Amino acid sequence: MTTRTVDVRDPQTQLPGLLALVAQGTEVILTDGTRTLARILPVDGEQERPQRTPDLFPGAIWTSDDFDEPLPDEFWTGAG
Repeated sequence: MTTRTVDVRDPQTQLPGLLALVAQGTEVILTDGTRTLARILPVDGEQERPQRTPDLFPGAIWTSDDFDEPLPDEFWTGAG
């Protein structure tokens, strides 16, 4: 992988070109003078989210019967 270092003080208009380089596989390192700030790396292929499994842990979460009832005034005032 090739690397290109860019100072963040350079014109922001470079961003589309830098992203094009990243899409081609170039690592871009952003600096502020001599201080390295960040790296922009190409993403390895399309990242898919793992398929969710419903009811994977049955009974692990429960909701009380009064979960949507208003909270008592003591909760808001700190009294009690």
